[in-house]
This record gives sequence, C-alpha cells and structure tokens, in this order.
Amino acid sequence: MRSLFTPLREEGLTTLKIRYDYKTGSVRFFAAKEWDSELDFSCYNKDFHVDGLFTSYAKYLNTEQVLELYEKYGLTDYLNEVLALIKDGKHLGMNCYYHAGHDIRYIMHEHSRKRGIFNKSHAIMAGGIRRHPASEEEINVIIDGLNLGRAMSFKNIAGKLPFGGCKATVQMPPLDLGNREILGFLAFAMDSCRNMTGPDLNFPAEMADVMRHENFSMQFVGGPEAKTGETGKPTAYGVYLTLKQAVKFQEGTESLAGKSAVLVGLGDVGWQMGEYLLSENVKLYVADINEDKTNSFAKQYPQVTVVELDGVYEREVDILCPCANGGIIDDENIPKLKCKYIWGGANNQLKASSQEVEIRLAKKLAERGILFQAEWLHNTAGVICGAEEYLYDGTPESLAKKIEDSMPANTWNNLTQAKKLGITPTECAYKTCEELIYG
Repeated sequence: MRSLFTPLREEGLTTLKIRYDYKTGSVRFFAAKEWDSELDFSCYNKDFHVDGLFTSYAKYLNTEQVLELYEKYGLTDYLNEVLALIKDGKHLGMNCYYHAGHDIRYIMHEHSRKRGIFNKSHAIMAGGIRRHPASEEEINVIIDGLNLGRAMSFKNIAGKLPFGGCKATVQMPPLDLGNREILGFLAFAMDSCRNMTGPDLNFPAEMADVMRHENFSMQFVGGPEAKTGETGKPTAYGVYLTLKQAVKFQEGTESLAGKSAVLVGLGDVGWQMGEYLLSENVKLYVADINEDKTNSFAKQYPQVTVVELDGVYEREVDILCPCANGGIIDDENIPKLKCKYIWGGANNQLKASSQEVEIRLAKKLAERGILFQAEWLHNTAGVICGAEEYLYDGTPESLAKKIEDSMPANTWNNLTQAKKLGITPTECAYKTCEELIYG
C-alpha cells in the first residue's frame, strides 16, 4: 500500500509536515523524530505536555532531505499526487503523526487557519476527527480529509465562528476507551495542531467526555454529557430549518406537508432528520447500509417505506436528503436524478476535490431544475454546537437560538442573492465567503 507513513515507520520518524502557499506556489516539507518509542502517552497532560522535549536523539529533515527520503522508498510520485490535491483545494497543508507501537496513522488536513489566528483561544481551527480502517487505501482517506477540511473553513464562516477549517483522519482499529495510551496519543496530536474537535465517523461520542474528564485534552467537544448534547440533533435541526426556507423560496410556503423525500443514512443526523420530516407529514423513504437501523426506524415509525440503497439517488421524489457519505453526486448520475431539491446533512455531497469542480456540478444540477446549495452553508449547526460548548459553556436554549437566528436567514439570503446575480446558490455561497479566507 502506498503510504506517507512508510518512510516514517522504516526510519524511526514520528512526524511529517507539508506546507503550501497558494499565493506564491511555494512548497515546504519537514520530517522529524520528535519522541522516543518508549514515551508513555497515557501520561499526556499529567507528567508531560504538548510543548515538551521527548527525546535526546531528535532528528530533523528539511525539504530537500524529505524529498530524498520519499525517493528512497519509491514514493516520489505518490507524494506529488498528494501535493496536487493540496494545491487543487488551496490547502495550507497536512500534519502527519505516527504511533509505531499501535501503527496509528494520524493526519490533520489543514485548509486554513486565517479566521482563528487572533481568536484568543488555544484552538485556532475547528473540525471533527474520524476513523478509517487501517486497510483502507490511504489516498482515499486523504481525499476525504482534505475535502472535509476545506468545507470546514466555509462552514465555520457560515456559523459565524472564529476558527479556521481542518479535519483529522486516523487509520487505526476501533477505539478502546479504556486504552489510555491511545487516547493520550490522539489528544497529543490534536493539541499539537491547535484544533477544537468532536468525534466523527467511527469514533464514539463518549470519546469526548473521557478526554475531558481525564484531562487528556480540553479541545474535545460533543460528548453525551455536554450541556448542549451531541452534535447530530442540532445538525439535523439546522438542515430542517433551511430546507423549509428553500421550499419557501421555490414555492412560497415553508410547509413540507404532502411532499415526498428519500433519506439516505440513519446515523445521528439522519435519524433526527427523519423525525423532523415526519413531523410535517412528509411521505418518507429511508435507506441505510445497516439494515438494523432501517428496521428500527421503520418499527418506530411504521408509516415510512424502507428502500434498497441500489438506485436510491435516482428515486422520483421531491427531496433527496443525503445524510451519510459524501461524494454521491457526479457527472454520471446527475442526468438520472428525479428530485426537485437536494438538501441533507452529509458533507461534500458533490464528488469534487476543488471549488471549481463543485461549481461546475452545481451548474449541471441547476440546468436540471434541481435546487441545491453547497451543504456547508446549511449543515453547520453541529460545529455551532461544538463552539457553543467550547467557547461559552452554552445550553440547549442558547444553542437553539443561535441556530434559529442565523441559519434560516443565511439560506434565504444566499438563494435570493444567487437569483439576483443569475448564478447558482453554490457559486453565490463561495463568492460571499471566499474573500474571508483567501483575501
């Protein structure tokens, strides 16, 4: 398997950093041995802290030496492939940390730090942490992480939050919450990147509570014990409120009664979204890769219809509501779509690794008469929830008020402005926000 971590493992190194300046086109690499293999991460923030020195045998490699190292292992083309993805999305770069004892491959995909630099908080970026199996092809993990990190930069602007955008991906086995060594390493890596995070795909929400209660890191939010709760329900609430605005924009009424929708994904966000749709008597179809979830939902709500995943996106309904994996809308299936709205909680619904490709696909959707806007403008309530906990020690009431005060208006203003300018809502959303990141 091609991996950025192969030279780190073989040479006893711990760290790789890639930096790209989109304004000048300059690229820098850094690799290092920054800790000994015997370092006990279960003692992180107890016996040692993130800014300590953890080896007497430090080793540091500059850009030229890193390039020579990857050439030595036949990975020059792969490194260039990763770099091309970073350039396409105008990313700041990546931080990679390797835990040799447990073969944990941690990557922080940093898109932008700009909005968080002067926010007076330890965390200057915000973005979730998600787990991928160790066997998954690394380039797919990197594509996922970079796309999500880029979306977080814009999502944080939509949520009026003082953070840059990033995403952490970790290739490792399922997390054992009793393994303090692994928890300490993940906390150390997160703190090193100055990121506020919440458990995402394949990490348990309880991870955040353990991290905080046992003083591994105060930068984890969204656990079940948080006053504002886990992030799934507020994310769905924001998507639901903005969907009503989209329908009002098209049809003059916020009511969803009598409409049909296919909901794909019954995770924390999808389940809640399904309940919101049913509250307005929407004829609802549901699909999920996990049959237990669809069966449980149908048992609780017998009025829904369970459908197969195969062909689900081409089903003839008013609303296609993706709440699972991203990258589902592409050149191949756009001509087959039979919906009027694409509006859901999933991240990166368009299969694109750059803003330019997103806009191109969004134009094809508009030509089909399908209303769509970049989902980061309306699925941002989850990160608003995390920030309400992290910055303000907020309550469900204070969180709901912030969602209700900002998110419906964001969507309404974006849709009306796009119509006025004669461009797609996705293009308009980027046009409104990109100056705050790239200007």
